[in-house]
Amino acid sequence: MAVVDTDHAEHYRWGDDCDGWHLLRSPALSVIRERMPPGSAETRHLHRVSRQFFQVLDGALQIELDGVLHHVAADQGLEIPPGVAHQVRNIGMGDAHFLVISQPPSHDDRHPAPEHAA
Repeated sequence: MAVVDTDHAEHYRWGDDCDGWHLLRSPALSVIRERMPPGSAETRHLHRVSRQFFQVLDGALQIELDGVLHHVAADQGLEIPPGVAHQVRNIGMGDAHFLVISQPPSHDDRHPAPEHAA
């Protein structure tokens, strides 16, 4: 066991100039810290098995769940149950920093979902 931080965690880049750091990566649980710059969005998708929880640390996110938009500000979180199509966007003026907690880990359980008609 060791203390972990973004300086020493496994880092990866994704999407439109976004960052992720694997803070905990085990077969049963994943904890990732992510950074999304303003205007960025992930591809709409779903997880058939994984349950996720997004906890905003700084900034704000717009999270669409099955067509319903949720505004999630700093110190707020939102659960995403398995099977629910979702998309995360940073519509703010600054970077959004947040944790994504997945049980089990979601990287091998990511499936495309059609774009939601606005």
